[in-house]
Amino acid sequence: MKRIPEPELMDSDEQARAYAAADFSEAHQSYVTLFHETFPKRPARATVLDLGCGAADVVIRFAQANPRYAFHAVDGSAAMLKYARKALRGRPNLVRRIKLAQAFIPEARLPQKTYDAILSSNFLHHLHEPAALWQTIRRYAKHGTLVFVTDLFRPPSRAAAARLVERYAGAEPAILQRDFLNSLLASFTVEEMRQQLIQAQLGHLRIEVISDRHVMIFGRMRPGSSPSRNVARSEPLRPGSALCRS
Repeated sequence: MKRIPEPELMDSDEQARAYAAADFSEAHQSYVTLFHETFPKRPARATVLDLGCGAADVVIRFAQANPRYAFHAVDGSAAMLKYARKALRGRPNLVRRIKLAQAFIPEARLPQKTYDAILSSNFLHHLHEPAALWQTIRRYAKHGTLVFVTDLFRPPSRAAAARLVERYAGAEPAILQRDFLNSLLASFTVEEMRQQLIQAQLGHLRIEVISDRHVMIFGRMRPGSSPSRNVARSEPLRPGSALCRS
């Protein structure tokens, strides 16, 4: 099945409100667990860049689990950032450590030249030009930066995508079911993601299939990153949400 791109931004208040109100706690918390399992020797203190932060539920969970981390969380959607600010309201400790910014990659000018870790969850499939994500990661990474990207991967057919929507979002509001289907159709295959990494000279990053619809791309940045073979490993299904950011 060929990719069917979707709009890059969730810029309507209806979409952003529905997404912010949805319960993604199981999947979003699982990203934190995966990060800790993937990088057991991560630094005790770090400044972290979150690309495509959406309504900030994921970055809030990372901040709660890593109390000595500071975060710069970026999204292009003013509507999503409105709900991100609402999520932080009345939580002064988190407000001090999570700085939200509306910006567009790869042109974004961010507060720091480099970061200790770069996160992105369920954002890649939104991009019409996926190289924008990998260019931004290369630009703001340094030797040793932890890279942790999660996203959907594209099913083999529209019928298969519809079955995933029914399985994981059948009880969700119609707008979320629609967005989940559109996100599955807009996602990349594992092989397409592998080729993106090679073209971006990030071939040392690894791709792991972590559910029947999710992949994780991860690794530590190294100087002079050069293309190499990636292997996508299929693993037992891990906990997931009804749907991902779309």
